[in-house]
Amino acid sequence: MRIGLHIANFTWPDGPPRLGPVLADIASAADGAGFERISVMDHLWQISVIGPPEQEMLEAYTALGFLAAHTRTAKLLTLVTGVVYREPGLLAKAVTTLDVLSGGRAILGIGAAWNAEESAGLGLPFPPTRERFERLEEALRICRQMFDGDETPFEGTHYRLTRLLNSPAPLGRRVPILVGGGGEKKTLLLVAKYADACNLFPTPDVVHKLDVLKRHCEAVGRDYDEIEKTVLYNFDLGEKGERVGEILGDLGRLSAMGFTVAHGVVRNPWDTAQFDVFAKEIVPAAEAM
Repeated sequence: MRIGLHIANFTWPDGPPRLGPVLADIASAADGAGFERISVMDHLWQISVIGPPEQEMLEAYTALGFLAAHTRTAKLLTLVTGVVYREPGLLAKAVTTLDVLSGGRAILGIGAAWNAEESAGLGLPFPPTRERFERLEEALRICRQMFDGDETPFEGTHYRLTRLLNSPAPLGRRVPILVGGGGEKKTLLLVAKYADACNLFPTPDVVHKLDVLKRHCEAVGRDYDEIEKTVLYNFDLGEKGERVGEILGDLGRLSAMGFTVAHGVVRNPWDTAQFDVFAKEIVPAAEAM
């Protein structure tokens, strides 16, 4: 089991003037502690489950480029990019650029988008659900094609690209693609057809979601075991580190379900001293699971 850090809140004590240096310190500390990946949300306003929309929010790919410069080994991704926020050709180019400049550490995290209020506020497209999923499937095909170096024209219902040139190419065979969300009829089917990884919430029905994914894999002739299963998790150590044992117990149970990455937030991320606890107690124990 590996662990990842998700940074979803940028409203920190020192405010925007110190946001850059503090974010650099967080990223460097997490990278040094053994966090296998670091992610940000792809939102332009703060989401309601965390705070009011007026709270600070950074544009995702600018932030990931900044994180690339302050880390050495952690993989970098969004959890997750809304497909309608960027045209697929531009998105593939942005992620490939991140991959090249980070030394091959990019992952494309993508989903169908959900924040209608944010989109309306800033003039971003937000078509009906059916169309967003159609666009997601086409975007997945386009990104895979561009990551693979296939310049063949693409003719879809929503996107038409005459030459899928992507130079420089990703440093690895291709940038891994993670599809976020647990929708059983559409999202998990797209995981089975196109994705290298999925990301789920640890809800009571998560085992059922994995079973649904397995059935989709059987239906499309995909090896279920080659898909990386990641899960969101709250890495709150507690006031004095008293939750370390509870966290390790949870990670053990998630590992037994088949998850190989637990990815989530920490309490007060600007308090980088807590990453020593991760380095000494949580990362080594998780890696042994």
